[in-house]
Amino acid sequence: MSTSTEQFADVSATTLLRFATAGSVDDGKSTLVGRLLHDSKSVLTDQLEAVEAASLKRGQEAPDLALLTDGLRAEREQGITIDVAYRYFATARRRFILADTPGHVQYTRNMVTGASTAELAVVLVDARNGVVEQTRRHAAVAALLRVPHVVLAVNKMDLVDYAEPVFAAIAEEFTTYASELGVPEITAIPISALAGDNVVEPSAHMDWYGGPTVLEHLETVPVSHDLTACHARFPVQYVIRPQTAEHPDYRGYAGQIAAGAFRVGEEITVLPSGRTTTITGIDALGESVDIAWAPQSVTIRLADDIDISRGDLLAPVGDAPETSQDVEATVCHVADQPLSVGQRVLLKHTTRTVKAIVKEIPSRLTLDDLSQHPNPGQLVANDIGRVVVRTAEPLALDSYADSRRTGSFLLIDPADGTTLAAGMAGESFATTKAVAAVDEEEGWDF
Repeated sequence: MSTSTEQFADVSATTLLRFATAGSVDDGKSTLVGRLLHDSKSVLTDQLEAVEAASLKRGQEAPDLALLTDGLRAEREQGITIDVAYRYFATARRRFILADTPGHVQYTRNMVTGASTAELAVVLVDARNGVVEQTRRHAAVAALLRVPHVVLAVNKMDLVDYAEPVFAAIAEEFTTYASELGVPEITAIPISALAGDNVVEPSAHMDWYGGPTVLEHLETVPVSHDLTACHARFPVQYVIRPQTAEHPDYRGYAGQIAAGAFRVGEEITVLPSGRTTTITGIDALGESVDIAWAPQSVTIRLADDIDISRGDLLAPVGDAPETSQDVEATVCHVADQPLSVGQRVLLKHTTRTVKAIVKEIPSRLTLDDLSQHPNPGQLVANDIGRVVVRTAEPLALDSYADSRRTGSFLLIDPADGTTLAAGMAGESFATTKAVAAVDEEEGWDF
């Protein structure tokens, strides 16, 4: 089955947008999400009836649209969002996967989860309070996770008499801060999620604003899915060897393509071994194809019998990442227990998990002024900082700026499997940096 480049580009096009909401406590994230779902006619009748009944029981005359997303009992009782709530809805112009993330500082780790795959982040700010520490934290997380589009939704404009100067001051402060973080695109929109102003329909109270509504921006923001331009990466998940009478010599390497495209006849490198070979076949959904691209799950067959196992990475010859045992990265610490220098951890990168040691924590980010606090010694829950990790085996990491999938990793507690930190590899690796010898004890001898 032959496929031209033009056909490939057409197939890879999509109308799906993944986006996340974030903001401080009581800024109105869940209400905004509920308003989006309600006003875009994405709520089923029985769901709306259940929300109306729950609202009446709580003494509210109008339905509390936040209840459409706050599904946990603790969330309803406390009136806050705790877990990440995923919602799927669609309009005539685009399909959406929405992650409603918590605002409370102790749940920042959940915001990292929701934004890690997002192409757009909606950061809410209460017009009465302006930009607060948690707003800056969420902007920093969005920047670190390379979310390409950020919407500043200045909410509760009805409580400040829809005053343009209030909106302008908040928009200027946030835009200046987010630009310093390297956020490439920032769109500020004044809204009232409770009243519905500028969420789906334009507001009649803010004729001084001539920009798009939230939904209009979500429907029209450009989302690039040019998979042919990505660095092709294929983490091996499983080796398939049926050894049956029908397939006595079949050997295939199964997994999900992380980025880019692979073609039959293409010469590839196997990492970390560095061996090279040629793709002789690609099997997808039980059929042989000439080309496959992310995020398809396929089985790749190779010309040579090379020692390949789970965790190895296939990449085109001439476009393979460097391998290194020294990982320098930015991490968001998500565990209750601290991450300390000298701590033994497991590092999970795509399908590969290796032993590692935290060699250095050079700095911790101070969110107030974006300064770096040097050598903090440890990171605690919700801290963002730089780390240097030494791994027991070479890893083939990309820069996170080049590939969110193959430039990211997790640090895991080997004792109980707890996720300690979410990491984003820097632009370069510390391949030439001298690393002190590691104590040989408890099997961590590397």
